[in-house]
Amino acid sequence: MVTGSLPNSRTEPDGSAVVRVLSYNIRSMRDDTAALARVIAACDPDLVLIQEAPRFFRWRKKLARLAAASDLVILSGGASAAGPALLCSLRATVERTEDVLLPLTPGLHRRGFATAVVRFGGARIGVLSCHLSLQKDERYAQGGMLLDRLAALGVEHAVAGGDLNERPGGRTFRRLAEALQDAWATKPWLGEYTSTPADPHQRIDAILATRGVEVLGCGVPVGMPGVSEDDLRAATDHLPVLAALRVPAARD
Repeated sequence: MVTGSLPNSRTEPDGSAVVRVLSYNIRSMRDDTAALARVIAACDPDLVLIQEAPRFFRWRKKLARLAAASDLVILSGGASAAGPALLCSLRATVERTEDVLLPLTPGLHRRGFATAVVRFGGARIGVLSCHLSLQKDERYAQGGMLLDRLAALGVEHAVAGGDLNERPGGRTFRRLAEALQDAWATKPWLGEYTSTPADPHQRIDAILATRGVEVLGCGVPVGMPGVSEDDLRAATDHLPVLAALRVPAARD
């Protein structure tokens, strides 16, 4: 297991980049938004993959306030992606974004993906935030759609993250981990379990990366300097997942 702090964001002389990625289910900002912003800011991410962003009345303003309080900007998503959203630091150069709505199963919630392609120095990476279904068959189909969507971004390196609503032994989680690196399993750091903040006992949130990306460490930032246990409990009903990734320089 990785000990100590995760590597800081940086661009290497060879054009590769160390990128800090945070995945976080924020429960529509229904809890302590000041605590939520403090947790995000303390993690010092380049990319934040959000699930359950505000989707209704003044949702853009609410998400913008969270981004500003965390010293970030909105990249994509929110209501237009049925909940997933992306925030980024000013270090990112944005190439394109796309919000994707998935097929609606009658009687179940609409789901979607927030996606983007961004650059950090000479490194180029596709990004996807997801919140998969509670229903196992629909969730499995959405796992396949996630892999197809990453491939459709047309970039060599990509990262996906979100609330998978399933533990690592589940068939959808296994499907994703067979095609992508499960960042926690590749190089674990600090905490593993993401649900619930009051009693962490299951890992249902994950960051996944394509094979060419080097995982430098990944885990729940419990005990990380600047991230208080009180804030983690007050912010939302999930714990966040933070990863440091080394993305190779783009070859195009």
